[in-house]
Amino acid sequence: MRFFNSARRVVRPLGAVAAALSAAGCSSDLLTVATPDVIAESAIGGSLGVTTLRNGAMQDFIVAYSGTQDGFIVATGNLGDEIQTTDTFADRYNTDGRNSSELLGGAINSTYNQLQLARAGMASVIEKWVAVKPTTSAAKDSLSELYAIRGFTETFFAEGYCSGVPFSKVAANGDFVFGDPLTTAQVYTRASASMDSALANATGATYRSLASIGKARVLLDQGQYAAAATAVSAVPTSFKYILSHSIATTRQNNGIWNASYPAGSRYNVGTKEGTNGIDYLVTPVDPRVPWTPSTRTGFDGTSRNLPRQEKYTAQAAPAVLADGIEARLIEAEARLNATSGGSQADRDAVFALLNTLRATGISGTPIAAMPASPTTQAAAVDMLFKERAYWLWLTGHRLGDMRRLIRQYGRAANTVFPVGGMLYRPGNSYGNDVNLVIPFNERNNPKFGGCLDRNP
Repeated sequence: MRFFNSARRVVRPLGAVAAALSAAGCSSDLLTVATPDVIAESAIGGSLGVTTLRNGAMQDFIVAYSGTQDGFIVATGNLGDEIQTTDTFADRYNTDGRNSSELLGGAINSTYNQLQLARAGMASVIEKWVAVKPTTSAAKDSLSELYAIRGFTETFFAEGYCSGVPFSKVAANGDFVFGDPLTTAQVYTRASASMDSALANATGATYRSLASIGKARVLLDQGQYAAAATAVSAVPTSFKYILSHSIATTRQNNGIWNASYPAGSRYNVGTKEGTNGIDYLVTPVDPRVPWTPSTRTGFDGTSRNLPRQEKYTAQAAPAVLADGIEARLIEAEARLNATSGGSQADRDAVFALLNTLRATGISGTPIAAMPASPTTQAAAVDMLFKERAYWLWLTGHRLGDMRRLIRQYGRAANTVFPVGGMLYRPGNSYGNDVNLVIPFNERNNPKFGGCLDRNP
């Protein structure tokens, strides 16, 4: 029999210790003591039980994405050029320094484990939802959301991690089924199929828009620009899919706030990281990248006067997973990669679209227009990706974009990722990582032997 922890949905099989006690003739009372936070799967069957499991899986996803100080947004920003660490632990500063190892554990394990828990939990809930829920319009729409969220977890593995991520699962009979290591292309195929299922089940505009953006994001990662633009053509610019956080429990806190806002935090928002990181913290402040100077000291006690990000200013600050701004940015990139080969007319059209977003994308806060359209394709790519970096700052997109600049646009890694000496680790220089490493604990899977490659 399987059991679920009511706080985190951890699967707990009935163990050999219980069997040994029974064989020895010990009192069964030891085995029947009520455990308030552990619920037998049989006690949460049926439609209501599946809704309960759905809520737990959704919270697992929120934790993995924007909760805890080592969630996906923070971890990928740390490897990219959005976030730097002032921590004293190698698991965080080696990731920041592009020189990580699967043996480090700690935050490396945490990010990966949280994302796998969310993915596996969502897959399990989908199976149960299909089995017990009615085929009403509302139930199908909710199923669409589940498929979309599973698709985002799969997309995050493809965008964030080296090739070779396996997707294991717990079967219906309680057996653990080890997954085969998947190439990055195979993970994208899985994510695309999840988004297709989300679109097929969507009966309302909200989850259709969510799945459309998710599908387009995968297509963009696969270099299918025109198809990506088509996928988001009906998404309104005003659309937002928001994940809620709360001060009720630590588990529900906004992890980006925990990581980068209070004094003594283990991370700090970066700018011009290395010698080539984007200048995020400009003056006057760009409203897409809000920040203020401060006298904060980092976790190491020596990093002082750290800037403070003002995008997530409270433990209960919400996080956006997908929105209509991203849809328009996807359309802009598709135009830049039009079949015309990137003509000046295409560059001018992208320039105009991006300036329209600047004027209308933030209600009541127009951003000054860029003065001139780029006259070369390389300059147009620079413009587009900088605009994406600003609009999508601290939302888990940047690492995937940096990898795409290498993989799809032919940029050299040392022109995209931070290089040179590390600001908060004097004497340390950046390494060559362009993705997160799969941690050593995955080697419990006998089919897994480490990253298949560390390519972008």
